[in-house]
Amino acid sequence: MKVLYYFMMIFLYTGMSFAQQLTITGVITEKETGVSIPGVNILVKGTNRGVLTDFDGKYVIKVDVGDILVVSSLGFETENVQVKSDMAILNIEMIEDTASLDEVIVVGYGASRRSCITRSERRKSRRARKKSNALSTTPQRSGAVVSGLSTNNANIQIRGHKSSITSTEPLYIVDGVPVDKKKVAHIQELDPSKIASVKVLKNTNATAIYGSRAIHGCVVITTHNGDYKITDNESYKEIVENNFERVQTAPLSTFSIDVDKASYSNVRRMINNGIPIPADAVKLEEMINYFDYEYAQPVDKHPFAIHTERGTTPWNAHTQLVKIGIKGKEISQETMPASNLVFLIDVSGSMNDVNKLPLLKKAFKVLVHQLREQDMVSIVVYAGAAGMVLKPTSGVYKNKINEALDQLSAGGSTAGGEGIALAYKIAQKNYKKNGNNRVILATDGDFNVGMSSDKDMKTLIEEKRKSGVFLTCLGFGMNNYKDSKLETLADKGNGNHAYIDTMQEAQRILGKEFGGTLHTIAKDVKIQVEFNPEKVQAYRLIGYENRLLADEDFVDDTKDAGELGSGHTVTALYEVIPAGVESNYLKDISDLKYTTNKTTQSDYRDELLTVKFRYKKPTANTSIEMIHVVKADDGQVSEDFNFAAAVAWFGMKIRKSKYIDNDNLQDIIALASGNRTSDDQGYRAEFIRLLNSYLVM
Repeated sequence: MKVLYYFMMIFLYTGMSFAQQLTITGVITEKETGVSIPGVNILVKGTNRGVLTDFDGKYVIKVDVGDILVVSSLGFETENVQVKSDMAILNIEMIEDTASLDEVIVVGYGASRRSCITRSERRKSRRARKKSNALSTTPQRSGAVVSGLSTNNANIQIRGHKSSITSTEPLYIVDGVPVDKKKVAHIQELDPSKIASVKVLKNTNATAIYGSRAIHGCVVITTHNGDYKITDNESYKEIVENNFERVQTAPLSTFSIDVDKASYSNVRRMINNGIPIPADAVKLEEMINYFDYEYAQPVDKHPFAIHTERGTTPWNAHTQLVKIGIKGKEISQETMPASNLVFLIDVSGSMNDVNKLPLLKKAFKVLVHQLREQDMVSIVVYAGAAGMVLKPTSGVYKNKINEALDQLSAGGSTAGGEGIALAYKIAQKNYKKNGNNRVILATDGDFNVGMSSDKDMKTLIEEKRKSGVFLTCLGFGMNNYKDSKLETLADKGNGNHAYIDTMQEAQRILGKEFGGTLHTIAKDVKIQVEFNPEKVQAYRLIGYENRLLADEDFVDDTKDAGELGSGHTVTALYEVIPAGVESNYLKDISDLKYTTNKTTQSDYRDELLTVKFRYKKPTANTSIEMIHVVKADDGQVSEDFNFAAAVAWFGMKIRKSKYIDNDNLQDIIALASGNRTSDDQGYRAEFIRLLNSYLVM
């Protein structure tokens, strides 16, 4: 009887214990905007148990009643929530932490550089190491220059340094070399595993060693090798801003479409890291096209639909803005043709940083997750030489493909040309008729062995595109990122170009936009606009400077142009000076002897302009033409129109455009904030946060 009683007590006690455990689900959103926040850390206080929110801000976690959940994310105030027995669903609204923008956060830890510190300071250093080791597990805020230390993060982060580049900016020393204030943000590329020590000196301890430059403190970072150099070797193709063209002398404007979005994510990376933005890194068309717009699907035989709007230019009250939009036909993943994909991955020494090859491998797994049995994947790598590390493998064997990715490591020089040649050879050998044949190049673009110049790459890729194999270029990394080379490859290789700086961007490019990134529905898409001189005195195309075509190229089917993917949208903006309006941006020209300068009355006085489109089907060699007429009547513009204008306005401000009458950033923020609809993924809210961050740069 006692034994039975004993077991009954154990059973009841166990049942009570299990009854205290809960599985909590929920969504983390920003309180002000209601937008979900990915990557939020939810940790059970006092333990190492925790989860991160997914791309939609959702999470699932197992906890005990009474546990305290610590909810934290960079840029937001930390929330502490005690678990109660009725908490099956816990949705949390986070508040933006504006004060944290003025913090300096160094991720990494260690001792000070012994060669330049006195014996007494070494004793202090040992005590500081003990303290920093404790901080590394549970970062705390303090009044010191370093407010949090952690060895678990992927890189060094210095937040808000731009807002403090005034009289309170500390001095940074890396391997004995002072870092120029303009390059402080580049410390973020340092891999924590390469850091031997981080030392924080304040007051007289700093000035006694480094002089008056360290009057506001000093952060001394020492690497294991002791020879780290802060470099900025990124390259961008020169952009010469489009000028206003008189309709009387140049009635036609011709250009190739551009679905690339690399510039926006690259500019976002620079703003988030507090890095000065080179003007040539800002491609207005890629910033505008980063965002989705509510364009209706095509309903006729053509693979895309055309949409136009006209309204007032927000940065110039005397001009008007015309928006031309294209919406590609959406094809479901299930009905897409079989894919023959070759992953061409740069594993050279320059790819060793955490935001390069390690991020690349995780990003490609997003793509692998969506492959079907009929899809085939090969993997080619290149460093000093090129080689195949995975033979053509069905998408059903995802573990095998992921294992091949996991085995990759970086080292050596960069024979990019050899890698491209091998990748195309394998793609051609396994060519799928009427399928999606594509090479996906992932690199920082730093080719330095064999064919390496932009001209060499252009010649190589123009030859390879004749094979019918398309190209996607994915850029990774910072400081030696070669945007110009990747742009050349994508433009000339029947392809597209994206820059991946975070897993969130990888999810967008290779997850959410999988079909548009990898499945082409129309190639060599060209646009030619003819303006009516009765209505338009002059015009200028905003962006697309590197995509301009000669007017005769529009009907020349041998001329290469851009590709449009499944579901993709493309938007172009024209700023126009109406007929009869005086403008400082338009200079007088002398009278022509053989051609009249005067506008004659016509039967098209109700038309503003005519848009002509030409495209080829993916496997065709002959183009098809579409025509769309834009009437001169005024109509109410959409919120999409205003938001696109805000993005263009901001890009022009960064580039210091000579065509902005009003460059007030607060006005740009107001325009973007008032037109944020259809933002279920939170990209427009993120753009507004970038604007506010840029405000303090």
